[in-house]
Amino acid sequence: MSLHTLPHLTVETGKNPDSAVIWLHGLGADGHDFEPIVPQLGLPDDLAVRFIFPHAPSIPVTLNGGYIMPAWYDIKQTDLGIEHDHQGVLNSARDIQMLIDQEEMHGIPPCRIILAGFSQGAAMALHVGLRQTDKLAGIMALSGYLLLPGQTDQFTTTAKTTPLFMAHGIHDPVVPYELGDNSRRKLEALGFSIQWHSYPMEHNVCPEEIRHIGAWINAILTN
Repeated sequence: MSLHTLPHLTVETGKNPDSAVIWLHGLGADGHDFEPIVPQLGLPDDLAVRFIFPHAPSIPVTLNGGYIMPAWYDIKQTDLGIEHDHQGVLNSARDIQMLIDQEEMHGIPPCRIILAGFSQGAAMALHVGLRQTDKLAGIMALSGYLLLPGQTDQFTTTAKTTPLFMAHGIHDPVVPYELGDNSRRKLEALGFSIQWHSYPMEHNVCPEEIRHIGAWINAILTN
């Protein structure tokens, strides 16, 4: 097993960052996808954050005819709630955990690390974040859903104290709104407290959502 972390982009909003946001992109994208959003978040000038945008490995994706593209795991069904690529999810979870561990080695404790993602990246952020034994600063899932929903017994008590931000487009044709909303309801039933937002959009982000994300990050990291 490689000891190297995933290739990634790094954007720092100030010198000597004391907090980090690891932001996972969606299927077929890469770490550049959300890099331009950082200056749009409206974070205060004195908040030094290290944003890390990793690139998922390129793998064959069954749903797309085996075409090789950046993906955190394979997708085999058009219905994203039916069948999940268990081994692919585990492999990516290991790689994402290494990014968290790397930030801790750089002096940023888990309680100052936000794990975020969009679509497939959001699903992985939930999968990894809800299994942490050390409390993260927050978990953010945009247009995502729960992976391996039969394994909720692996969610930790610690994760139930972690702030969760979940958001979804009402008209999303890729990850249906109902799938995201049902994931949110399932987590709430398990005792998780979630800041939930819905927007009149499809499978993307919108300016209002970006403002809400910035306010949430600011509130967590300046608390």
